[in-house]
Amino acid sequence: MSSPSRPSQPSRPSSRSSGLLLHPSSLPGRYGIGDLGPAAFSFVSFLRRARQHIWQVLPLGPTGYGDSPYQCFSAFAGNPLLISLDTLVADGLLAPDDVDDARGLPADEVDYGRVIAHRHPLWTRALERFDTVASPSAHAKFEGFLRAERDWLDEYALFMAVKEAHHLVAWTKWDRAIAHREPAALDEWRTRCAREIRVHQFAQYLFASQWQALRQRCHEEGISLMGDVPIFVAHDSADVWARRDIFKLDDNGEPGVVAGVPPDYFTANGQLWGNPHYRWDALAREGYAWWIARIRAVLTQVDRIRLDHFRGFEASWEVPGGEPTAINGRWVKGPGAALFEAMEAALGPLPFVAENLGVITPEVEALRERFGFPGMAILQFAFGTDPQAPDFRPHNYPRDRVAYTGTHDNDTTVGWWTSGVGHSTRSEQDLANERAYVKRYLHTDGREIHWDFIRAVFASVANTAIVPVQDLLGVGNEGRMNEPGQPSGNWRWRVRGDALTDAIADRLAELTVTYERV
Repeated sequence: MSSPSRPSQPSRPSSRSSGLLLHPSSLPGRYGIGDLGPAAFSFVSFLRRARQHIWQVLPLGPTGYGDSPYQCFSAFAGNPLLISLDTLVADGLLAPDDVDDARGLPADEVDYGRVIAHRHPLWTRALERFDTVASPSAHAKFEGFLRAERDWLDEYALFMAVKEAHHLVAWTKWDRAIAHREPAALDEWRTRCAREIRVHQFAQYLFASQWQALRQRCHEEGISLMGDVPIFVAHDSADVWARRDIFKLDDNGEPGVVAGVPPDYFTANGQLWGNPHYRWDALAREGYAWWIARIRAVLTQVDRIRLDHFRGFEASWEVPGGEPTAINGRWVKGPGAALFEAMEAALGPLPFVAENLGVITPEVEALRERFGFPGMAILQFAFGTDPQAPDFRPHNYPRDRVAYTGTHDNDTTVGWWTSGVGHSTRSEQDLANERAYVKRYLHTDGREIHWDFIRAVFASVANTAIVPVQDLLGVGNEGRMNEPGQPSGNWRWRVRGDALTDAIADRLAELTVTYERV
């Protein structure tokens, strides 16, 4: 196996570039979920043929509530479900018979319950094989990984082992002594779950090794990876359990206030995310060390980072715990420039893209501009009556934008074009006016609306253009990755194995060359 050390950086791209958004779970493959194996390397080859320079992914952590990559059990760990079984078989850590029973899993979507049940025993089996047959150099690499990552890895592995012993309930429902991290309880559980802890550590080593091999291939092909850092972390996570002092929690560890966003043009009740808020004063006293460590860890995986909910660093929406919607909240000031100054001092220039969507104030834009972070523009938002819509029209873009046809939270472009008003605040007349404007603006009859959208963002002056693979393929709302506010059924879409054809790659390459994004 390859070592999870950080590979060399790719050559710097030109000022104009483009890429595709596809989370690894959506890759095709035989085992119920996309992974870091052959299909991922084939996708890199597709990107190269299509003349793309960026592969954007969603957060890579181990998914928890609702299978969401934005609600992970750790802000530092990788998702073991993305480990390639084919690679483990090739490395001799699993036998072909070990993985054959995955063949009955669906190919067109991820059934997370069945995938988790299939994967869970395999990490123990792979570790047993590793302990038996791995070379001394392989053992040395694993032990080196344990030492290098111990600041987060030991807590995460203990958290997961104790969570499994408590039938996966939230940590606030564990035995009180371990939930509250009493020293004697920590020692007891480390001894009691020693083997399970090592299994989780080994799974993280496998993920890191495979991810770095994939990243190295991307760099060899001139492709940069763009990752994603959610501003908030899940309450049921190793991060909150291990560092209660930096979150707004009550004596029982429950959040007194939770995160979300207020009602807007698209969501009448706002969005209630449920994540705990930070104690920014406590983080400031330690020089924002936790955040610096988090970003440093992500930068060993990717070259550029989309900062989710950037406006929350200026001020975030706090909703009292127990509220059924996000309506009854208030804006509370965040760390502002102090956090990014501390990061910059520790890490150097920050390769961030600011997700500056939603209720954006002059203070938020001033913070973004102060540090030179490009903002985002979403073409689907350009044609309605929302006061921000003009900012999303290509003729109004500044160059420091990352322009998208849509994002993981949007319907696909074809789904958006063909669907009704849905859960938004738009009326049928609003929708009719919006579609008429699209036809005028893009000079289209809508028969290839996805390619019309791709051409518009590629032709714009925005330095970067990103297209979700669903829009490249022209799939309808069955390809939607996430519908905010829906607690289940999200994050399931997968690419069919033969969908990304040479003809599609060549058509995208032609647009890329035409609009000088190579």
